[in-house]
Amino acid sequence: MEFTTVPEMFLQAVERYAFRSDKFAYSRKINGEYHGVTFSEVVTSVESFAVGLLELGIKKGDRIGIVSENRLEWIIADLAITGIGAIDVPIFTTLTAKQQEEIFTNCEATAIVVSNAFQLGKILKIKENIPSLRHIIVMNQSDRGTNPFVKTMDEVMVLAEKIDLGDRSQLFKEYAARVEPDDALTLIYTSGTTGTPKGVILTNKNICANVQSCMQAYSVVESDVFLSYLPLCHSYERIGGLYLPLATGSTVAFAESIEKVPENIREVRPTIMTSVPRLFERIQARIISQVEKSPVAKQKIFHWAVNVGKKYINATIEGHSPSLLLAAQYKIAYKAVFSKIFERFGGRIRIFVSGGAPLSRITAEFFLMVGFTILEGYGLTEASPVLSVNREGEIEIGTVGKPLANVEIKIADDGEILARGANIMRGYWNDDVSTRESIDNEGWLHTGDIGIFTAKGNLKITDRKKHLLVSSGGKNIAPAPIENLISQSRYIERCFLIGNNREFCTALIVPDFEVLGVWVGDRGVANISNLQLSFNPDVIALIQSEINLLQKDVAKYERVRRFTIMPESFTPETGELTPKLSIKRAYVEQKYASEIEKMYQGFE
Repeated sequence: MEFTTVPEMFLQAVERYAFRSDKFAYSRKINGEYHGVTFSEVVTSVESFAVGLLELGIKKGDRIGIVSENRLEWIIADLAITGIGAIDVPIFTTLTAKQQEEIFTNCEATAIVVSNAFQLGKILKIKENIPSLRHIIVMNQSDRGTNPFVKTMDEVMVLAEKIDLGDRSQLFKEYAARVEPDDALTLIYTSGTTGTPKGVILTNKNICANVQSCMQAYSVVESDVFLSYLPLCHSYERIGGLYLPLATGSTVAFAESIEKVPENIREVRPTIMTSVPRLFERIQARIISQVEKSPVAKQKIFHWAVNVGKKYINATIEGHSPSLLLAAQYKIAYKAVFSKIFERFGGRIRIFVSGGAPLSRITAEFFLMVGFTILEGYGLTEASPVLSVNREGEIEIGTVGKPLANVEIKIADDGEILARGANIMRGYWNDDVSTRESIDNEGWLHTGDIGIFTAKGNLKITDRKKHLLVSSGGKNIAPAPIENLISQSRYIERCFLIGNNREFCTALIVPDFEVLGVWVGDRGVANISNLQLSFNPDVIALIQSEINLLQKDVAKYERVRRFTIMPESFTPETGELTPKLSIKRAYVEQKYASEIEKMYQGFE
């Protein structure tokens, strides 16, 4: 399928499926049950909202904010805004009013679409500080309030009713046809782990090139069902959970929340999911925790199956044919153990796509032996976002696969990954200096990541260039591989390595409080708080033994010699993480400076 703009891609999907009442574009949960939404229903809403925006005076090139959780109205707003040539600016719902003000003032937003009363309240607090803002539109009819500045989505759609339905459709098509491939489609503001967020300008050409290359990289068909839970405002889910399914005619079901994902998986029975490693790690930890509560005989069967599965998967991945005995053992292990885990996911998952952070080898092996295909990929917002991904049948654990078909990747002399292609952003909004720093004269995007190519031609990420630590002895230390290694412990949720300009490395350890709670409970300690857990001598000894075991093959200068167990998890709300769950290294070091210094006091 050929398309050069997102509106063209959308209208092609509508042309193929709008007359099929049995073909759902989306599925959402209403009153406890999932209900499908046809392509015909979607296009009618998109056209009405688009024409309503035109009636409000919205024109091509205007910036329109979207502040909403994943839901059907998010999709309608996006397709309507971009369909008339305006530029949408979606942001995370977790941002504060001040952060929203900074973004919407920077992009000079003309209108902002919000989901509910809570998000509306934040915008109303700052609207006087955004001179360009003319309209606020709320999705929920019941949350409108009495402010005359606010309209609901339904009220905007009513504005379109002065035009007959057929003429409305024709008008939308005319505006969609005027959208050019090089026109800006969206501004996506980076999370800002190291500084002020910058607005990444992605054009229709950028997005369409990425969608089409992803379609070549792994098989997606119209019968596929996606479960969407990652924020649509992020480029990863925008491509993987919106535009790719739209281009292929697949159905997207919306998860109720991240907490409800396990339940929604069983209800929706998806065939494809985009996810992040943390979901896989938590699911694996819960499965193992449940096994440990079962009778000893069942525990032995499980651990035997895992041992067999690991040997079988590694033999398969390396291209070796498993022995007849190993193949027979795996068949028994799958029937006795793995098939039951597979069914917990609805029994239809064909592909998991993992991105956003490295996937540990232990977790990758576990899910592969259960029968899932996990395709680990790599990208960044400035690349629309996908640059590389493992292919089905060619998985190399620990890598992010080969570059997409229309993407060039090379490794600079200092190890930095450089990328070039039709998917690379136009630049940063009103920031030529940062644009020139990121994209050189030959069109290479400097990703800021360090990597190598393996013998099989797959890309392996080793660290962030700007995150490299240099010890007081002059040793370069890449924190990510060590942090990921230590986080493989099921008792450890996150490890944060410290060691820049230091004699040795230390770490802040965020434990998995749920798993630790079970562990101490089995030892007769009940109703213990997180704070008490962090100071419990047995817990400290357990974490020490886990770190020692995991880092035994790490170079001496890279090993964690002291650690502090944190009493609470790192979250976006408490400031340690960005909305996409990347750690804010500078913020963490500043916030926990006292705890860090104590680890270096009195050490011989």
